[in-house]
Amino acid sequence: MTPPVQADARIGAVRLYLITDSTPCVSPLEDFLEQAVAGGVGMVQLREKRLSDSELLDVARRCARACARLRIPFILNDRVDICLAAKADGVHLGQDDLPVESARALLGKGRIVGLSTHSREQIDAARRLAVDYIGVGPIFETPTKPGRSAVGAELIEHAAANAGLPFFAIGGLEPDTIAGVVRAGGTRASVLRWIAQAEDPRAAAAAMLAAMDAEGPALRS
Repeated sequence: MTPPVQADARIGAVRLYLITDSTPCVSPLEDFLEQAVAGGVGMVQLREKRLSDSELLDVARRCARACARLRIPFILNDRVDICLAAKADGVHLGQDDLPVESARALLGKGRIVGLSTHSREQIDAARRLAVDYIGVGPIFETPTKPGRSAVGAELIEHAAANAGLPFFAIGGLEPDTIAGVVRAGGTRASVLRWIAQAEDPRAAAAAMLAAMDAEGPALRS
């Protein structure tokens, strides 16, 4: 078994994790990312299922360059090969994707590996894997994950008590729905539609952080 790795220092201060496809409301993509980061986004993931490999690589390289300029980590969803080719900072894996041990072997210790979790058992198992962070959710049902049942804030309570590494709540989160997550112990959130579909990504990101701050707990792993 591959031993767990210590949480990557680049994730330590990240509270708001943006997940986006290649066509957010604001374009070009580089402008969108700059605005979102100005509003408080601390890490970006490209999740794109519609593109050919060559198109995905082109977009991933653009994101990698933009995020490097903005000094935040850039993560690619699923594709370890494109992550390496685009010089992304890491990859995010689902439970049915390439096993974490295989991804870590290909990426080495210098890149970030994240993992989606949807149950207490998956959260507990992640502690034994070479991952730097986990996603926990979906907290609410979301069209980006059709067929995936909402887990609610109860799973956040379990993650806060047992994860042992940074975790991001995900799934239908926006300022009006984040309060229960924060009260349950969630200090980090992954957001897609609230920011990606906003005409003002900077304001959308800032509003999300303000709503999290209103509930109060300090950032912790």
